[in-house]
Amino acid sequence: MKYHLKSALLASTFAGIVAMAPAVVSAETLRVADSFPVGHYVAENLTKVWMDRVTELTDGEIDFEYYPAQQMGKSKDLMSLAQTGVVDIGYAPVSYLADKLPLSAVGELPEAFTKSCEGTKAFWSIAKPGEILDTAELAPLGVRMLMVMVLPPYQVMLAKKEITGLDSFSGLKLRTSGGTKEIAVELLNATPISISAPETRDALARGTIDGVLFPHSSAIPYGLPPELDYATQDLNFGSFVVSYVISEGRWQQFSPEVQNAMTTAAEEVISSGCAIAEELDMVDKQKMADDGVKFVSLPDADVAILDEKLASIGQRWSSELDDRGLAGTEILNAFRDALKEQAGSN
Repeated sequence: MKYHLKSALLASTFAGIVAMAPAVVSAETLRVADSFPVGHYVAENLTKVWMDRVTELTDGEIDFEYYPAQQMGKSKDLMSLAQTGVVDIGYAPVSYLADKLPLSAVGELPEAFTKSCEGTKAFWSIAKPGEILDTAELAPLGVRMLMVMVLPPYQVMLAKKEITGLDSFSGLKLRTSGGTKEIAVELLNATPISISAPETRDALARGTIDGVLFPHSSAIPYGLPPELDYATQDLNFGSFVVSYVISEGRWQQFSPEVQNAMTTAAEEVISSGCAIAEELDMVDKQKMADDGVKFVSLPDADVAILDEKLASIGQRWSSELDDRGLAGTEILNAFRDALKEQAGSN
């Protein structure tokens, strides 16, 4: 706030009072932007909790302005806004950034995890600053991941067609978030359509797509259940890596104390956030069922065929990246090793 004092005497008196008053440190306000709709469980249980915790740990030295629902830009553009300083911290949805974060898609493969925390902790262990994924992909882009969440495994959800077996998906147009889930859709003999989550309900309503790959807890905030009739259950078509990044240049402007507060808060909310995601996954599945979505278990023979097909995705993914001169196999092996460590610790 600016005050204009026209009297020189008043200005002098005011200056003397200020000189005697104790110093007040004003908070530094950081801008955080993502694309989640208001009330989305990721924002409520990861993003906002992290911001509140950082403010608490810094005794108010750092506070935040939060811009959800694509207020600052489209999902795919928010990492760039963080890189250029338009925002301080930007949402970096790995699936929408295949051109910039191809290696980070390892966390979205249908690998050996069935729960959010298994995937989240394994992915974070290779993506945090200084680890193999950071060194190979993030650091060269001038960004560092602040926090992540790997969502519960995706299921196929259809608007109209009944699910009876694997052949139910043949020829359908299924929304994916891009990346490796496009391969999963192709293995179903369906056509992957890559559109952002906020545009999905309208696409279902118009018939632009026949169905989606989505986790239960994301389907509800985006208003999908009224447009859906059938869904698979107990399968793993891959996941989605939620991450927030900050530019390395902006990070280096913070004091070591503030950096430590951000890191400490991240470690806390990554663990608590994925645990809540697991709980909500089952709760929201029941809500969808109550809204009329019928969950279907595929025949055992079809599940065996599907598991074999999905198991090939990791190898195909890593080989394609190797051919591009990227460390696909190295990153995949690191992620698989991290998953084994998580399985051994549980």
